[in-house]
Amino acid sequence: MANSPQARKRIRRNDRRAEINGARVSRIRTQIKKVEEAIEAGKQDDAVQALRAAQPEIARGVAKGVMHKNTAARKMSRLSKRVAALG
Repeated sequence: MANSPQARKRIRRNDRRAEINGARVSRIRTQIKKVEEAIEAGKQDDAVQALRAAQPEIARGVAKGVMHKNTAARKMSRLSKRVAALG
């Protein structure tokens, strides 16, 4: 149990950051799913638009530290490759 004021504050801050980071990761996953759904449906126009929306979200996740840069690069590369294959 936290006894010092600093430790109590750190617990509050950690809880708040975990909530924010969880929301950010969830938003990234949702964007990726939209791209994948468009790919599965075979709709190239929708897939391209969804990919354009997903890329900044993924990049923002890297900048904010919720995703490793290599993981983000791999996901964007694989999604781009699948979208290009539709054409």
